[in-house]
Amino acid sequence: MDDTDLNAWPSSSRHPGIDHVLPSESLKSLAHPLRVRIYDELSSYGPFTASMLAERLGESSGATSYHLRQLARAGLVREDPSRGKGRERWWERSPGSIAIPDARKLPPGSAERLAVKLVEDEWFRAREQNFHEFLAEGELVFDSDWLDIATSDTINLRLTPEQLHGLVTDIDAVLQRYISAYKRTPSPGSRPVQIHVNAFPLVRGEPTADPAKEDR
Repeated sequence: MDDTDLNAWPSSSRHPGIDHVLPSESLKSLAHPLRVRIYDELSSYGPFTASMLAERLGESSGATSYHLRQLARAGLVREDPSRGKGRERWWERSPGSIAIPDARKLPPGSAERLAVKLVEDEWFRAREQNFHEFLAEGELVFDSDWLDIATSDTINLRLTPEQLHGLVTDIDAVLQRYISAYKRTPSPGSRPVQIHVNAFPLVRGEPTADPAKEDR
């Protein structure tokens, strides 16, 4: 298997043929807070130079340049030859959708399991930061066309695992339709948009009682 080719990585069980699970070495290469932030920045906003990333992330260009090279070795980013002049190097995220391994299938305390935890923590931190930035600064940046349609909903339901699976599958189908239509061919006037979909059972919740069993 070519560890630098995302499409050669194993498909995730959740999205077969769409998400590709990071192999061990690529996972370990990503498992650094600054590298996750660099990867997220390229994913969300598009190509940048090391200097531009350094300014956006409050780091030195030497640090971002070093970590970009490490991400490139892992196949997670690549140079964008269509941009730049002379020695200026632009970097972009490698095409393809990635997934991290299922931590439950990794040995407790292993380097791979710790790497999964670090990447997960950084991804959730970045999602929260992006949302809080929108709440705090959105009115200063966007006009009403954007502010009137942006949404954050909390919906509480009682579902069985099968019903939750059906809900998630339906959401995935809608998202995949928009990904296929606009991911590679954005429309004029479009902006980077981030969609967060969380669907999970509440840890402190109790299962709904079965009336048939209670009547016995």
